[in-house]
Amino acid sequence: MTVIAIRNLAKQFGDQSVLSGINFELKQGEVKVLMGSSGSGKSTLLRCLNRLIEPSSGSIQFKGNEILGPNIDVRALRKQIGFVFQQFALYSHLTVLDNVTLALRKLEGMGAKEANEKALHELSQFEMTPHQGKYPSQLSGGQKQRVAIARALAMDPAVLLLDEPTSALDPVMSRDVGDLINRLHQKGITMICVTHDLGLASAISDRVIFLDKGVIRADERIDVLANNDSDPELKAFFGKRDSA
Repeated sequence: MTVIAIRNLAKQFGDQSVLSGINFELKQGEVKVLMGSSGSGKSTLLRCLNRLIEPSSGSIQFKGNEILGPNIDVRALRKQIGFVFQQFALYSHLTVLDNVTLALRKLEGMGAKEANEKALHELSQFEMTPHQGKYPSQLSGGQKQRVAIARALAMDPAVLLLDEPTSALDPVMSRDVGDLINRLHQKGITMICVTHDLGLASAISDRVIFLDKGVIRADERIDVLANNDSDPELKAFFGKRDSA
């Protein structure tokens, strides 16, 4: 089943074209990886998918329904397409538990008891229950990432979007995040992950979509791209494996 279908998607900021002619599909239970150099449009594309950024033109269908346009309930859409931000975006004045329950109470209308039970269930999957009373400043980068993912999953989204989930982490924590994403994949969670980390990309998906200056330049297995003698730039990008 196709969960997301993107057709001829484009985004301009003033005179600058950031995305152009983007086409791809995401199947249920699939993990897609988006890669490319800085400024290639990866994060902009991810944000277009749940309308954190409004595309300039094109089509995005979610479960067969067009989601661009003025009549879409964007709040309801974002419940279905969860987003894990690069810098975690946890509320510094709230505990771990309160960070996860906030949307459940405010958007889902859950009572405190039900929201706490749901949040603790999600936190337990990531071994974060013992840290439920801590504040973000008391957590490591890897722990913050786990809370951010638990918060997104608490809303039971159909798709989880992850923007550079290892950018703020050391190599050991990066491998832990790769293991975590693979565990979610095994549970059938559908995901799109933006990353610059070849080690993470190799760990979670056989294929990557490579963006270059706002266009999809390749959609292929990493090992094929790393040995692409006909395109030196692709070979150089994918031939540099993370040594960690």
